[in-house]
Amino acid sequence: MVAVVIIGIFAVLALVVDGAGRLQALAKAEGTAQEAARAGAQALDVGQAIQGQGFTVDTSGQAAAAARAYLTQAGVTGTVTPDGDHLDVTVTAAYRPVFPFFGTWSVTGHGSAQLVYQAGG
Repeated sequence: MVAVVIIGIFAVLALVVDGAGRLQALAKAEGTAQEAARAGAQALDVGQAIQGQGFTVDTSGQAAAAARAYLTQAGVTGTVTPDGDHLDVTVTAAYRPVFPFFGTWSVTGHGSAQLVYQAGG
């Protein structure tokens, strides 16, 4: 009976430790996705700014490139999808549990930013 109780306690401990680790990995993926989207939303059209035509976000691909560069710098994989005046970022990461009998878990984080711009003038 003692062995059964010890195994049960060990199983609950494993679920708590690895569940908390997975939540932490998920929070990190969400934060990274949001920061990548924010980095993309700050990609200014330098040509317009230099010509004195105001500060606008470069939606022609520069925003997506800046978000992808952030993902690369953070060392994660993900997708960047420009959608009109929004930039959507999805980050996928793997969490390896402390107790190996759970296998590897996949976590996915999402982030988006609105590409706000000021009309030139």
